[in-house]
Amino acid sequence: MYAVIRAGGKQYRVAPGDVIRVEKMNGTDGNVEFPEVLAVSGQEGQVGKPQSEAFVRGEIVEQGRSPKVLVFHYKRKKQYKKIRGHRQSYSAVRITEIGFDGQSFKAPELPKKEAKPKKVKAAEEGEHEVVEAKSAKGSAKKKAAKKPAAKKSAAKKKK
Repeated sequence: MYAVIRAGGKQYRVAPGDVIRVEKMNGTDGNVEFPEVLAVSGQEGQVGKPQSEAFVRGEIVEQGRSPKVLVFHYKRKKQYKKIRGHRQSYSAVRITEIGFDGQSFKAPELPKKEAKPKKVKAAEEGEHEVVEAKSAKGSAKKKAAKKPAAKKSAAKKKK
């Protein structure tokens, strides 16, 4: 089962359990419902426009910004150059449920992540010794990296 939805001016084909990146959604508590469902697949081979109430629900997994895109404007012989950068904000949404004609298709639940136990800080003296040991190792690595490698001469061919 899949559905075609519209979000942020774009169309996405989604199925329960899919994770999609959409335009940033503000003011949500983590659960999202997409009101514009354009098409829903029913039984095998059937795709149609939903005549009754169809819905797609999801939960926000992550919010962030995509990598920077550089926009460079240039006009030759006119001494005109302009460079701008742009980073688009996005929300990663995991589709949890698709409903159509009284049927509901849900994504399987993800296992809960366990929190890692925090490390216990050592006494101040122990920390000081560890810092000195790390700095000594770092200087030894720097010295070893600066040594040039020995060059090998090429073997001469005999005629």
